[in-house]
Amino acid sequence: MNVARKSGTRKEIRETPSKMFYNILFLLLVSYRATQALENGLARTPPMGWMHWERYRCITDCKNYPNECISENLFKRTTDLLVSEGYAAAGYEYVIIDDCWLEKSRDNVTNKLVEDRYRFPSGLNHLADYIHNSGLKFGLYQDYGTHTCAGYPGVINHMALDAQTFAEWDVDYVKLDGCYADTATMDAGYPEFGRLLNKTGRPMIYSCSWPVYQEYEGKIPDYEALKQHCNLWRNYDDIDDSFESVAKIMDYFSKNQDRIQPHGGPGHWNDPDMLILGNYGLSYDQSKLQMAVWAILAAPLIMSNDLATVRPEIKAILQNRDVIAVNQDPLGIQGRRILIQKNIEVWARPIMPRNAAGDYSYAVAFVSRRTDGAPYPISFNLKEIGLRSQRGYDVFNLYDKTEQLGLYKSLDSFYTRIIPNGVNFYKFTVLGSPNRY
Repeated sequence: MNVARKSGTRKEIRETPSKMFYNILFLLLVSYRATQALENGLARTPPMGWMHWERYRCITDCKNYPNECISENLFKRTTDLLVSEGYAAAGYEYVIIDDCWLEKSRDNVTNKLVEDRYRFPSGLNHLADYIHNSGLKFGLYQDYGTHTCAGYPGVINHMALDAQTFAEWDVDYVKLDGCYADTATMDAGYPEFGRLLNKTGRPMIYSCSWPVYQEYEGKIPDYEALKQHCNLWRNYDDIDDSFESVAKIMDYFSKNQDRIQPHGGPGHWNDPDMLILGNYGLSYDQSKLQMAVWAILAAPLIMSNDLATVRPEIKAILQNRDVIAVNQDPLGIQGRRILIQKNIEVWARPIMPRNAAGDYSYAVAFVSRRTDGAPYPISFNLKEIGLRSQRGYDVFNLYDKTEQLGLYKSLDSFYTRIIPNGVNFYKFTVLGSPNRY
């Protein structure tokens, strides 16, 4: 969802197309909800990759901003950097174009979407080949409404044609936004577009935006339908380049976790939006915090930054294999905020390995929301935060391998000090599991 792309309220940037068309669409498609599921076998762990929106927005002036405009050069350069700088080896595999890649009008003969001829002179098939030849995958944005959020042509009235066009362009990942659309039809329309993507025969991850648009209008999304029809979905606001934005998203997910958390899992993920590490808004420790919480949330790890300017210490966070392993844990259980005490939050997620008694290991992030200067000491009984194995746990610092923590039983207290707006992130490997640190 990119509702922040224009000034004014959501309603000011979204128009309602013909009610007659949408009523017909709803009647024709609603029957699919119970019988047609995505079933594409994709996104068994949260997708990882890079998307342009948060960092580059809708910069289309290639004359004045040649290295920042939305163009094939930007995506080729990013593809090269994903490979050469080690991101691809760490698991970041999707190169995703967001809004502003289109001509302002469809082809007047075929009605097909047309990439901007000046900024993508070689065409999207050429760009897809470039990305695929680098061992990566190609993602593309569209919108369920009459227009994209930035005013380019949307898919309504052309869903079958656009799904086939994406397949012809060798797209591997489709993000479908929801500006300029009637939210009353999204429960039927989004599943229909997913069905049409499947019908092409090309495997394409399907990222939906219908929950957030419905929530803004006071409607609780149908999460069972989302799980059937989407590989991931946006729940809340677009992320901006600030810690305030990261914290706001964290608060939304924690306050609503009882109804959101149970629905994330292999093949269908809640999406708190992009990683903004490496831009202007986060400090080093705030960058560690976002990465840790996104790992706990089993969130898609989709970066939006200029990979050419990411500082080495931030690159190390983004490529931390231990943290990525938490995010990509095969159990696919989304974590939760377990408790909050004196503005210290504890976020925990059950992960592999498990022992013979069926006890999970855990990733636990101690997150400070304090601003009072000094590192704040806090102690928790392991049982308080859900770590109840009688065998105990071997504790490993996911960001600082020099810290030796040792073994803890479930009744032991765990002590740590967290700096303001910082995080301490640990793996508690249950004893008796086949592989432990």
